[in-house]
This record gives sequence, C-alpha cells and structure tokens, in this order.
Amino acid sequence: SIASADMDLNQLEAFLTAQTKKQGGITSDQAAVIAKFWKNHRMKIHESLISQSRWGNVLKNMNWRVDLKSQSKHIDQINTPVAIVEMELGKIGQ
Repeated sequence: SIASADMDLNQLEAFLTAQTKKQGGITSDQAAVIAKFWKNHRMKIHESLISQSRWGNVLKNMNWRVDLKSQSKHIDQINTPVAIVEMELGKIGQ
C-alpha cells in the first residue's frame, strides 16, 4: 500500500499509526523500521515500480487520415468516411 500510493512522510506516518492501532496490526517498533526503510529507499522502490509497469514498446510516430468514397457500386457507400491510422512502435531506449 505504501509503495503503490507513493506515500509522502505525512501519509506514511498516518498509515503506520492506523496500522498500529488495528487489531492484529503491527507494533510501534515495526512501524519505526518500516518508516526508516521507506525514507531511505522510497525513490528506488518508486522507480522500480514504474519501470515494471511500462509496456516494452513506445509510440515513435503516428500518421492518420480520413478518406471519403466518391465512387461505389452501392449508392449508400458514397461519402462514407474511413479513418486510416498508421503507428510506428519501438522498444524503450532504442
């Protein structure tokens, strides 16, 4: 919960206080250890979660256009818009 919410120190303190008051929760000593660990490693944990949650591909380029049919065997298909989208994907860091 702490890592997924990327809690600041005030949020962390409130969260850990609530956990110590909960029946079957953590002790004050455990809360102090968790707080110290979070303060020392918050940025590393946050960066790790972000890198794990990204897709392997990134959008490098995109082109699009809308075409209208001007001739067709069937009259109801004339002036029917058709969207064409072209996306170029690449790997992160390449």
